[in-house]
Amino acid sequence: MNTYNNPVLENLPKHLRRYVVEQNYDRYSAIDQAIWRYVMRQNYAYLKDIAFYPYIPGLSKAGLTIERIPSLQSMNDRLSEIGWGAVTVDGFIPPAAFMEFQAHCVLVIAADIRQIEHITYTPAPDIIHESSGHAPIIGEPEYAKYLQYFGEVGSKAMSSAKDFELYEAIRALSIIKEKDNAREEEIQLATDRFNEISSNMGEPSEMALLSRLHWWTVEYGLIGTVEDFKIYGAGLLSSIGESATCMNSNVSKLIYSLDTLNYSYDITRPQPQLFVTPDFAYAYRILDEFAEGMSFRVGGKLGMERAVASNNICTVELSSGLQISGKFVFQGLGEDLLGVKTVGATALAFGNKELEGHGKSYHVEGFSSPIGSLLGVNKKLEECSFQDLDLMGIRIGNLKSLYFDSGILVSGKVESILFSDSGQLLLISFSGCNVIHEASGEFLFKSEWGIYDMAVGHSIVSVYSGAADKFAFDPDINLSSIRTEKQVISSDQQELHGFYASIRSARENGFTNNQLPEIYDNLRESYTKDWLAVIELYELAIYKGDGEMADRLEEDLLIKAKENPDLSKLISDGMLLAKTQPINLELVNK
Repeated sequence: MNTYNNPVLENLPKHLRRYVVEQNYDRYSAIDQAIWRYVMRQNYAYLKDIAFYPYIPGLSKAGLTIERIPSLQSMNDRLSEIGWGAVTVDGFIPPAAFMEFQAHCVLVIAADIRQIEHITYTPAPDIIHESSGHAPIIGEPEYAKYLQYFGEVGSKAMSSAKDFELYEAIRALSIIKEKDNAREEEIQLATDRFNEISSNMGEPSEMALLSRLHWWTVEYGLIGTVEDFKIYGAGLLSSIGESATCMNSNVSKLIYSLDTLNYSYDITRPQPQLFVTPDFAYAYRILDEFAEGMSFRVGGKLGMERAVASNNICTVELSSGLQISGKFVFQGLGEDLLGVKTVGATALAFGNKELEGHGKSYHVEGFSSPIGSLLGVNKKLEECSFQDLDLMGIRIGNLKSLYFDSGILVSGKVESILFSDSGQLLLISFSGCNVIHEASGEFLFKSEWGIYDMAVGHSIVSVYSGAADKFAFDPDINLSSIRTEKQVISSDQQELHGFYASIRSARENGFTNNQLPEIYDNLRESYTKDWLAVIELYELAIYKGDGEMADRLEEDLLIKAKENPDLSKLISDGMLLAKTQPINLELVNK
């Protein structure tokens, strides 16, 4: 992975590096560059009055310019100065991974850019949304603090099987909608699939609820008061359509609070309401209030129940610091939780590092252990030293029986005792061991099954999504099978790209008096429907002071706007900007 000489990226964990793809800057066509430039010129002109104040100066702080799509090197050169970094990925990545990148102060940027048909808004993540939306606000310390904390909380959130289905459906829908020449039946099929899953999610998981807070702040947030507010959400800042329509009175403005959890969202359409936070410290407090009820802070029986319900890989951390990662089932008698139990491949870790010899290849069929205190023993087992254990008769080679308050009896020969480097007792391993719940007579482990590794910990202090040591647990990470589709440029389109390249060259390197009419005549002959190239020629004609050429182009643009009502605003906005804020070629390459 290219780290762009950014210390933040150099310290990125291995399991996250697997989501990163190369930007491959040369793949951006002249049309891609024109799309970026159009959106950024419109944004700069419009947002300077309605965006949160750090946005405009934040563009340069994030290594962004109006003229060209940013390179990851330029962004990292600037972001590293404020302790952040940026990487490119392939479209949507799983929410937990996205959050964990944020926790490590890394912006995740989709490498692709929207097509001209979706220039005002795209449901797919793209480099316009991710870089021009998120990055410019990062320079505001309170926002950066909030974003990082959101990542820390989000990376621990419990997900459900339905969440992953929804993620796959959203990813598929966004890819198809952004696909070149997508068929209507394809879009409808993906839309129906998304609607079917999203309308049958059941009780929302922690991650589903947290994603709502993320959406209504980081993506679509307003700051100030309901009467006087500014835009800071990246989804609004990167949408030249919705950044304008969201200001209308028919879009309700509500005070942001924990009640915002009751509002779901639809990524495929404009939002009917938005939420206003007075400042980022307030948003931070709301997030913290929500986090207080999450499993990673609550732990205990409630956390275990959520882990069981998720049917995903989760981690249970005991009071000793021992971390157990796997798929959990409830081990109890009635309502009483007696211990921890997993089915299938399981790994043990401490401090997010897998314990040697206790990975998935060893605990292939699962893991179980009682939790709680020993009957008649005042000291917690995890706090015992070697000397304490020796006094209790727990020494290697001894036969020993341990009786828990819960009624579980562990009897066998002590084979090994494992402490952490910092002195916490983590595991006691037995041979010839039987584990039985005496009241019910149920065997939890039988001696013929082999070595019994008993986890040490009187309570469950935290439960969270994913494995403790993610790379060791899953070195071959399961990325989505649905991949973004790269646009294939036909021979006919190659010529159009050539026209855009000629216009870009004229703007950057200068042009002769006859060059603009020549490009325009050839363009009009072959591509009568294209409007963006005509806007760019119009800008150059005005810059050159060629009134006759500007009039020809304006007449053509007005005809296109009349014949294509859906393009009318795009064209009129482009013309207005060309007249009122003409380009300055001396600044183009700065």
